[in-house]
Amino acid sequence: MPADESRRVAADLRARMDERRTVRMFSSDPVPEQVILDAVAVASTAPSGAHQQPWTFVLVKDPDVRRRIREAAEHEERVSYAGRLGDEWLDALRPLGTDDVKPHLTDAPELLVVFQQRYYVAPDGTHRKHYYVDESVGIAVGMLLTALHLAGLAALTHTPSPMRFLGEVLGRPRNEKAFAVIPIGYPADDCVVPNLVRKSLDQVMVRV
Repeated sequence: MPADESRRVAADLRARMDERRTVRMFSSDPVPEQVILDAVAVASTAPSGAHQQPWTFVLVKDPDVRRRIREAAEHEERVSYAGRLGDEWLDALRPLGTDDVKPHLTDAPELLVVFQQRYYVAPDGTHRKHYYVDESVGIAVGMLLTALHLAGLAALTHTPSPMRFLGEVLGRPRNEKAFAVIPIGYPADDCVVPNLVRKSLDQVMVRV
């Protein structure tokens, strides 16, 4: 790619990604499922430790299962907001206006749950350790969010703690651990987001 074209593409991507915002108020309007599938395929191109690709993406379509996920998540969040998080964490969350009510888990037209595979289970039952799992899955989720945003969709990374209930509700094997719940869709007509400011490039980058 010529240098001028490279600069143009990079500037355009920077501008488009600077428009990305986390959304908690979703429209019920359906989204093309192929867009979700393509975004997951993009996420699956992420680099991973020893190229082990230690991720599973579960697209939850069943309304009853989604209701159960929301009920379990809100239970854990009530405990967290009642004191489990600690005052310092609660103070950090206060500007975001979050609480233990999570309507996005059932309102958003699509719900994706990302699991990290702590180890691989072969067909014969033998196990093989996976390496750099947290880093690998984190990169994949970042690429997923980028792909969704560039395709015109909004998303939220929701991480109720603890998340063990997700594996139980979704019937996932013991080698998988929930990493994030990601509602996906279009922002609601009355959607609002916190008035936040991102750090400048000078604040996040140094030259050595």
